[in-house]
Amino acid sequence: MAVRAQFENNNEIGVFSKLTNSYCLVAIGGSENFYSVFESELGDVIPVVHTSIAGTRIIGRLTAGNKNGLLVPSTTTDQELQHLRDSLPDAVKIRRVEERLSALGNVIACNDYVALVHPDLDRETEEIIADVLEVEVFRQTVADNVLVGSYCSISNQGGLVHPRTSVQDQDELSSLLQVPLVAGTVNRGSDVIGAGLVVNDWAAFAGMDTTSTELSVVESIFKLQDAQPTTIVSKMRDALIDTHS
Repeated sequence: MAVRAQFENNNEIGVFSKLTNSYCLVAIGGSENFYSVFESELGDVIPVVHTSIAGTRIIGRLTAGNKNGLLVPSTTTDQELQHLRDSLPDAVKIRRVEERLSALGNVIACNDYVALVHPDLDRETEEIIADVLEVEVFRQTVADNVLVGSYCSISNQGGLVHPRTSVQDQDELSSLLQVPLVAGTVNRGSDVIGAGLVVNDWAAFAGMDTTSTELSVVESIFKLQDAQPTTIVSKMRDALIDTHS
């Protein structure tokens, strides 16, 4: 299912949330309405964690993660880190990253297997990404933009990229990611896909301005029409229940 949401009249929900197959982070201080959209879609499958990062609410732009791990910038406080450790599933590795390009969500786009990263990212950061998120890392641009995390959104099923991405680039990215890609927009023509859309293997959330045409593109490329919380999650949930019972 693809659903529309807003964070305090702001349609850039990818700025205020981070969604993966094993957890969802949402910024603190939003309206109940914002949380209830996420809770109703995800609440009984994966944890929806309310948090801040470095005292700010732009958590979707500052963090990068997938079902295996979560990377947070070095400015994250100890208290926030502890809260995340307490709230996320045990299997998820959390790591603070010392990186000059500290808005990790803008410079890293990843699913559970592959990460596209900003061409100027530190070597060390690249190794941490490969290690913590358990992915293959490729330095790439999307439509000549270095902020790969801002201009595309990818899951294990598919990906949506900046509308000006050439067919050649789409083919190249698609073969790296091993998923089908389509160039498109969210929020009635916005090309900042990462800010307007968060997606995992069975759910997507886009800004309230997203048109029904844009939403149907999202549903078809991410294969959400009949998607159910995947077996990954039911397995993880069984494991979690075992550990807590």
